[in-house]
Amino acid sequence: PDCSTGLDPMLRMKNVIELTGLSRSTLYRLIENGDFPTGVKLTQHTVAWPASEVADWIQSRIAAR
Repeated sequence: PDCSTGLDPMLRMKNVIELTGLSRSTLYRLIENGDFPTGVKLTQHTVAWPASEVADWIQSRIAAR
């Protein structure tokens, strides 16, 4: 979380793709299967993921190897 506000930064799909190295379709398949955090609907057409949830998922993949 951002220490100055106490809020968890939100990542848009482009950022999630860059951080995970996964494609959009793979991410949506993982979400559908319950294997990746679901996004937070910010507006009718905008979804973002809490950075801490994406980081936790990445760490879990590293730990599982």
